[in-house]
Amino acid sequence: MLTRKTTRRLATRCAMAALFPLVLSAAAEEKKPAAKDTEWPFEVPKEEIKHYTALRTSEKIVVDGNLSEKSWALAPRSRRFVDCLTGERAMYDTRVAVLWDDENLYVGYWVEEPNVRATLTQRDAPIYENNDVELFIAGKDAYYEFEINSFGTIYEVFFIWQEAYDKCDYASDPALEKSKLGGFNGVGFTRHPRGLRWLSRHWDFPGAQTAVQVQGTINDDSDKDKGWTVELAFPWKGMKWLAEADKRSLPPKDGDVWRLDFSRFNQYGAPAPAKDSRGWFLSRHGVWDSHIPELFPYVHFSAKDVAAENAEDKETGKEGK
Repeated sequence: MLTRKTTRRLATRCAMAALFPLVLSAAAEEKKPAAKDTEWPFEVPKEEIKHYTALRTSEKIVVDGNLSEKSWALAPRSRRFVDCLTGERAMYDTRVAVLWDDENLYVGYWVEEPNVRATLTQRDAPIYENNDVELFIAGKDAYYEFEINSFGTIYEVFFIWQEAYDKCDYASDPALEKSKLGGFNGVGFTRHPRGLRWLSRHWDFPGAQTAVQVQGTINDDSDKDKGWTVELAFPWKGMKWLAEADKRSLPPKDGDVWRLDFSRFNQYGAPAPAKDSRGWFLSRHGVWDSHIPELFPYVHFSAKDVAAENAEDKETGKEGK
């Protein structure tokens, strides 16, 4: 979770530099900045947003944090996370993989951390004040935020774009009644074209399963840890309010595309001269704000079974994804 307090703290450390490609004129050798899409109000070009293909699994996934099922070993693992602002390589390795079946969306994280630390143990405490990993799942008019620390303590918030609130029957859910909602206008990006959001801290994802395993000794700096792993399962039937506006299929159909964001936040950063924002993403946002669904990676759901896909790769001599 990105907070204004964090924004102020980082202001002196993270200079935003717009990195546009330069075109060299052969005649005059003049450098000209590439044209910017004036109808695209976000800091990262559309073509830079990352894509990921989520394969099906027929294996039973036991959510224990170990990521020990064969399906996780075969699942396409993402590239290493990069800095939220600059897109530069992050100090420690973080990767994510996604699987699915007719019942659940599964997400696994591999988090390198030499000194695993956590302090917060109460559900819905401000987990962003610890080292954490985060997941955002976007629907057309709403999105869900999930955070977890290495203790396995979670934080959840549900957001609805205010201009869309009355288009669906959100108020029929007691946790989404207007009396339970607060206003929200982003963090470092407060000029979103869709305006304000409503947020609910009372909404809990129905049936979600979460687990963490630490490869080391938490809160003990006398030794060096490998890091920690996170395993999550979110039932499709719990995504009713995310799917309502555009009537998307639950579970997805082969070829459906959703927008999910994967990130990690730290209370430490790489030493100078590195410009480490302390927020590391699969696909950078270019601004200190997680709450921009238009910049979330594209997740393509494939009906191919992860085991069959890897078997096909071996038969054809292709490299694993």
